[in-house]
Amino acid sequence: MAAKEAHGLVMWTLWDSALARREPSAMQSWRERLADSIAAHKYWQFEFFRQWRSLQKYCHDRGIIIMGDIPIYVAHDSSDVWSRPDLFHLKSDGNPALVAGVPPDYFSATGQLWGNPIYRWDLMQASGYAWWIERFRAALTMFDMMRVDHFRGFEAYWEIPGGDKTAERGKWVKGPGAEIFDAVTAALGPLPIVAENLGVITPEVEAIRHRFGYPGMALLQFGYGTDPQGPSFRPHNYERDLVAYTGGHDNDTMVGWWTSGVADSTRSEDDLRREHQFVAEYFGFDLSDPNLEINWVFIRALYVSVANTALVPVQDVLGLGTKARMNVPGRPWGNWKWRLAEGQLTAKHQARLKEFTRVYDR
Repeated sequence: MAAKEAHGLVMWTLWDSALARREPSAMQSWRERLADSIAAHKYWQFEFFRQWRSLQKYCHDRGIIIMGDIPIYVAHDSSDVWSRPDLFHLKSDGNPALVAGVPPDYFSATGQLWGNPIYRWDLMQASGYAWWIERFRAALTMFDMMRVDHFRGFEAYWEIPGGDKTAERGKWVKGPGAEIFDAVTAALGPLPIVAENLGVITPEVEAIRHRFGYPGMALLQFGYGTDPQGPSFRPHNYERDLVAYTGGHDNDTMVGWWTSGVADSTRSEDDLRREHQFVAEYFGFDLSDPNLEINWVFIRALYVSVANTALVPVQDVLGLGTKARMNVPGRPWGNWKWRLAEGQLTAKHQARLKEFTRVYDR
């Protein structure tokens, strides 16, 4: 971060070339030159972790667990890639030769182009997956439970040529499979993982999840349209060892999803009408009801289900629309900006959640 600031916050491939390549003499020279800035960043990180540990203790003293996230990929402009470029498919100039994403889907007709550099799984395997072991070890000091993002990418991932503008020209490539979780489990013990098993899920992906006993996920929002996983996302088909959500951070809010139309998804207007009609039939309400609170219809469905864990984004508790959406997959701007303001959660919200918790044994 000190080096990034010294270079006007541009990405590391545009820094002083010797520093970008981490040549020892350049590293030493820049450490001396940026000593004060480096010390400041160390202090700020120390302060963050001191406060985080305090928050952890506050939660644990009250029987609250913290669930974190391990994204399968890291950003190209990150300390991870700059410090270990050998572990990623990069060109000679440091830019990605191969990038991650997913093919055309519910979210986008041209697929999702995430842009993260693809791992050199052959080299990671040769080291016994040491990089991943340390990544999980660090996460376990911060979280009690971890959602592993894009779990299916460990079995096979969508590989896109670097420089492409969409994800359409990608292809499926086999990943490390169960071997990586064998290695991490051997080093750290059983992992408190929730597997994000959404998207194009194959029997091989589910076999890995079941082998290690990782619960999967279900998104109610995807249960009533054309998503091939749709039937498994409807509450009457839930298994108990499951984490069920109204929607995740990549989804629109429930109210936004219900009212925003087809947006940039692959749904047509006819698809949308059929989806709304099916939802009304499934939950037994009238589409013309002026008092319909679609967010609470779905929250109740989660709570009454047999899923072991039910998670509701606070935007859905509040009944907020698309402006409160957290993230649009594949869009590199405008994400992760929504914040919960003091006073937004009221006694009315508390009472309603408390009632659901009591009635449905949550």
